[in-house]
Amino acid sequence: MPRTILVWFKNDLRLRDNETWYRACQHGDRVIPLYVFDPRHFVPHKLGFPRSGSFRTQFLIESVIALREKLRTIGTDLIVKIGLPEFVITEICTENQVSDVFTASELTDEEIRISSVVAHSLALKNITFTTFETTTLLHPANLPFEIAVLPDQFTTFRKAVERNLIVQLPYEEPEVKPLPSIDSDKIPTLQDLGLPKAEPDTRSVITYAGGEAAALRRMQEYLWDKDLLKTYKETRNGLIGADYSSKFSPALSLGCLSARTIYYEVKKYEQARVANDSTYWLIFELLWRDYFRFVAAKYGNKIFHAQGIRKKETRWQHDIKKFEAWRTGNTGVAFIDANMKELLLTGFMSNRGRQNVASFLTKDLSIDWRWGAAWFESQLMDYDVCSNWLNWAYVAGVGNDPREARYFNIESQVRKYDPKNRYSNLWLSGS
Repeated sequence: MPRTILVWFKNDLRLRDNETWYRACQHGDRVIPLYVFDPRHFVPHKLGFPRSGSFRTQFLIESVIALREKLRTIGTDLIVKIGLPEFVITEICTENQVSDVFTASELTDEEIRISSVVAHSLALKNITFTTFETTTLLHPANLPFEIAVLPDQFTTFRKAVERNLIVQLPYEEPEVKPLPSIDSDKIPTLQDLGLPKAEPDTRSVITYAGGEAAALRRMQEYLWDKDLLKTYKETRNGLIGADYSSKFSPALSLGCLSARTIYYEVKKYEQARVANDSTYWLIFELLWRDYFRFVAAKYGNKIFHAQGIRKKETRWQHDIKKFEAWRTGNTGVAFIDANMKELLLTGFMSNRGRQNVASFLTKDLSIDWRWGAAWFESQLMDYDVCSNWLNWAYVAGVGNDPREARYFNIESQVRKYDPKNRYSNLWLSGS
């Protein structure tokens, strides 16, 4: 009997450097690529807004469409289903005599629980469930310490891994395997998922397009065509325009582009153009991203607790009126409101903006940081569970920040990063 492997795509919507896909095509006689739209991701949050908002969801839809189109060009297809993975996957496996399910490993509670339920259901039918690490730059097996003793400060982590940095080579795209005939749902629209249309704003810093091909084009443009990497460290705190930073984060969040692909392209750039503080700094940011993943693996559900991983008791306020003013960009503080308007109208905000609005919510308004993290989860096109929640905890003072009381003085931040109020005027003047 031919070995049929189902590949459950999640936040790894690419074929290049995807070990899950590579191993399935290597070992399976037939391969079933599957993506499941889980309705639980689109239910309202208890604060009233969608758990996954229109911009974030539209980017996901575009990325799934792009993956299906890519698979069709190489002679196969992407099966799309709408439903609970624990039921959908078991049903497909039973109907198609699937022997194995390959998928990406998970780090956080909800995703782990769903994967565990799927694995248990499959085990009852003697179907093997195998996971692969597809999101990090550094494979956990190549770390100089066990996750259980991961340093609680990034600098200690970075120095340790940089002493012997091992980055595995990206996996090539494998030859495609035959796909059995399976009924597929249509890829849902925002309307199908109960969300309003994501109306583009003319002031948006970049026109995002989901999918692997668009991500690779952006990497080519940023590194090679515009030669912007050489000044990344100097420009990364910008606020206006498409090119002050790489804008790789949306593609990374859904795995349309892997961290290893970026790393080796930077190394190629350093050989061909220049190696400097800016090229190092982009890799430095990828290490930060890795670090938060490993912190999540170490601490589990604690990363979502009010007191955070530091178990720091803080009397957070739960003033919905203050939170709504912050969420909608109506605090009366121009720089904060401009950033919140950009997020609301585009699904994106600069890194500098994110730090300031998080500090303002938690330190100036004393609002529970988890409310801010939930709003970012809803709105950010580049939402990533580990980076989002642990960055919020960091700014709120309950995470990995070694400083006890980090605070962003908004006036001094404006003087340094928006001295002529160009950014604030742009987003508070109307479209």
